[in-house]
Amino acid sequence: MTGSNTDSPPITDKTVLVTGGAGFIGSHIAEALVADNDLRVLDDLSSGRREQVPEDAELVQGDLRDESALDWATADVDVIFHQAGLVSVDRSVDDPVRSHRTNATATVELLERARREDARIVVASSCAIYGDPERTPVPEDAAKRPKSPYAIDKLALDQYTRAFADLYDLDAVPLRYFNVYGPGQTAGEYSGVISAFIEQAGAGEPITVHGDGEQTRDFVHVSDVVDANLAAATTDHTGRAYNIGTGTSTSIRELAELIRRTVGSESEVVHTDARPGDVRRSEAALARAREDLDYEPTVPLDEGIAALIAESRT
Repeated sequence: MTGSNTDSPPITDKTVLVTGGAGFIGSHIAEALVADNDLRVLDDLSSGRREQVPEDAELVQGDLRDESALDWATADVDVIFHQAGLVSVDRSVDDPVRSHRTNATATVELLERARREDARIVVASSCAIYGDPERTPVPEDAAKRPKSPYAIDKLALDQYTRAFADLYDLDAVPLRYFNVYGPGQTAGEYSGVISAFIEQAGAGEPITVHGDGEQTRDFVHVSDVVDANLAAATTDHTGRAYNIGTGTSTSIRELAELIRRTVGSESEVVHTDARPGDVRRSEAALARAREDLDYEPTVPLDEGIAALIAESRT
């Protein structure tokens, strides 16, 4: 299942770097670009998988915090898609220093390389920067109330990206992802909850929901996120942040029930302790992305989940 919702010019005959290109979102971006560009992937393979890197891409195996790897990966690059990072609220709470160095400090280093090479850069930010918004859907200019070190890191890299655009006339765009899901995702936090619920329901195990399950999320299919990245890499509207979601929200309890029905499982839905730093309400306002990026989500949640479940059975 793929989206095709942007009218952005194609990216061709460019030297393109995807950081985290062996991971979930990065590998999908890499796959969309490899046929028509000189593609590099920078990934330390700590969570990404080598087999997810397109065959015709050059893999630079290294840490984003390693200056020599960063120099090699960014040399003469035209476009950078920055997807690498430590994507974990729990781990950021346990080790905020590592989270900051991996997410915020490393992004500043990458932005500086983009400035040096005069490369366009699209950076993965997060809806986590909003914390618990005053209202939903939440627009880009809403108050920022990050509730975890991870969310603070994402707010820092988001602001740095916009500052580099303003100060250095760098073509830079942060995209504030809501809860991305789709093929190739492993079970875990954020939209990894979809993968976890499918695994639990498929095995007939209890479906475990943190807290009361009334917390809501805006689940967006990875194909729509890829389209948003390609649009951000070609738009004239740089230096602005954009929400990337669907503009609809689903409670975690509703998600569990949807997956249980679609799987045809008799798994019990059970509740565990709420997670520290968890956001209560989340839903994207998309007016800015629609206007500047011609972004329009194309994959409804029930269809995306049905496709994942069908894939898991093959």
